[in-house]
Amino acid sequence: MKKRFNAALYGCLAITMLSFSARSQTKAVLFDGYLVAGYVDHGAFVNCTGPSIKFSKKPYALLLGLLPSLRIKEDKVAPGATKNSMLTPNLGFGITAAFKHLALQLPFYYNAKTAVKNGKWNPGLGLGYKF
Repeated sequence: MKKRFNAALYGCLAITMLSFSARSQTKAVLFDGYLVAGYVDHGAFVNCTGPSIKFSKKPYALLLGLLPSLRIKEDKVAPGATKNSMLTPNLGFGITAAFKHLALQLPFYYNAKTAVKNGKWNPGLGLGYKF
């Protein structure tokens, strides 16, 4: 499944990059008005796009940058053990592609090492709206 996800990711990136012409604009932005919700690592997230590099050609846009997020995930722990909060702030990074007001996002979030699991990066998928 991971190989399929990587192949799909690279395919989407290649198609997106080839569809932009020399007249597209590239600029750095701090906030661009996207609100995205999605799924990652057996939980959900809600985020907005933060500092990023934006490639745009009307009506398309592609952002590569940071994603300040609110993650929603219930901890699976042994009975009697303490749990983390279900809502946690998180900072991820990823790619956001937009067509007019519709946004599709491929975020990556890091889960820190615990006593039971090693830390690792988790890919996700989100759908959102550009204001």
